[in-house]
Amino acid sequence: MANYPVITISRQYGSGGREIGRLLSEMLNIPYYDNELITLAAEQSGFSPELFKNADKNASNSLLFSLSMYGSASTGSYNMPLGDQVFVIQSDIIKKVASQGPCIIVGRCADYTLRDREDCLSVFLNAPLEVRIKHAIESYGVDPLKARDIIQKTDKKRAVYYSHFTGNKWGGSDHYHLTIDTARVGIEQTAKAIAAIAENMRK
Repeated sequence: MANYPVITISRQYGSGGREIGRLLSEMLNIPYYDNELITLAAEQSGFSPELFKNADKNASNSLLFSLSMYGSASTGSYNMPLGDQVFVIQSDIIKKVASQGPCIIVGRCADYTLRDREDCLSVFLNAPLEVRIKHAIESYGVDPLKARDIIQKTDKKRAVYYSHFTGNKWGGSDHYHLTIDTARVGIEQTAKAIAAIAENMRK
């Protein structure tokens, strides 16, 4: 039976990445991973889920943390900066779930981690700032007075995190197979477009 590709979704905050990921999961009937990766990584490593949840916040400060008294059974790494250790564990989980079959993975540099796989479709989602502010307020319940600041800070952290661990520019079109403006295309239509491409990629 032909399989869909593994689909990775990177996104600007408020562009609808999670909604699109869930819609794709329903359309293609394949697993969706977002916060589920945090749970899996925490279970495998024994570290707190908060370390993985806040990984992008710690990226630029990873050298401030040391694992000299810890270590990871999953990677066998010792004396590695905490931020780097978290990234390695997280990458191991991403490779593991991808090896189990077609799925959708949101964020966490999954496009970079799976860059050598031929059966991978990497997508970057963006939208104008004002549209994302409106979406964050209406869909995520973000405080209207803080929405702009939250979005800009979140995107900056994601960009720093991605650059720190991949050496590439977050959102740069050269690093993704597909880039979509969800404000112009629409949430549902974006999901349908990606699903159509995934259908054509079935092997």
